[in-house]
Amino acid sequence: MKVGRQQGNRGWRVQQARLAKALGIGRCAAALGFLPSAAVATPAGGVSGTVLAKGTSAGKLRVKTPNGRTDVTFRTITVESGGSTGWHTHSGQVIAVVKSGTLTRIMDDCSVEVISAGSSFIEPSGAKHRHIGRNLGTEPVVILATYLLPEGSALSDDADAVHCGAKK
Repeated sequence: MKVGRQQGNRGWRVQQARLAKALGIGRCAAALGFLPSAAVATPAGGVSGTVLAKGTSAGKLRVKTPNGRTDVTFRTITVESGGSTGWHTHSGQVIAVVKSGTLTRIMDDCSVEVISAGSSFIEPSGAKHRHIGRNLGTEPVVILATYLLPEGSALSDDADAVHCGAKK
């Protein structure tokens, strides 16, 4: 008889513990309802921002940062009508937005990309990704670029030209 009573008391204690836990959670939830909304978020003050450019990618962007410390550099690049960047590579990725004009990029495999204002793109890193940017239009091309480079790296490295025949 004593064994049955002990099991009954144990079951009652378990129910009591569950009820106490549920009541504790309920009290916490009720208390949160009485907190002022300012405790959850604070209004901004004394802060302003300017969107310098916005561009939409043609597809998914795959961003990779270098191993180790990364220099992050923001830069405005202007390519005058008839101008070019010269053949070059980067030791890290460059994320770019064409703010105005139309940029024509020729890649290492002689493929051509025409990127108009309001578009974005990524320039991959490494010697196998050499490219040149050209302004074949009549107005300047303005590019906003974010460089993600290994610490201490140059923004770009000169590369030998690729001979693409008529696409050059």
